Amino acid sequence: MTTSNGSSPLDVEIGALQGGSADLSQYAGKAVLVVNVASKCGLTPQYNGLEKLHERYAERGFTILGVPCNQFLGQEPGSAEEIAEFCSATYGVTFPMTEKVEVNGENRHPLYERLTGFADAEGHSGDIRWNFEKFLIGRDGTVVARFSPQTEPEATELVAAIEAQLA
Repeated sequence: MTTSNGSSPLDVEIGALQGGSADLSQYAGKAVLVVNVASKCGLTPQYNGLEKLHERYAERGFTILGVPCNQFLGQEPGSAEEIAEFCSATYGVTFPMTEKVEVNGENRHPLYERLTGFADAEGHSGDIRWNFEKFLIGRDGTVVARFSPQTEPEATELVAAIEAQLA
């Protein structure tokens, strides 16, 4: 399925966490799991599972893209440096991270404008519900799956969706 405006989420410009461009075009032809993340959330331990997925499938053309967001009860209040240090020191995160953005509302980042029109298995589309909502972008650059924040990174349905894109 293509995004609502027919173009890939990987066509947008977004900054990298520690400056410069995140250059999403480098992920063309890869499967990418985009996740809005936060350091002070009850779901923050999902960083462990996300890093495991990244390590398990990176050589097969897969990456995680962490997108910090502070819109949910202020659970990502830190600076870029603080976020990077927390993710590295606490969870050993090696996957790429973008600048902190808004995922909902009138200042929603264009990346999320292209993602939120896609519905999950329960039919939810539109606004991001909480930290750690996940979108799988296929090798062709289109959104192929959406998973709720409560879906663990190593959940059977999420792993199956990733493997289907890497087959």
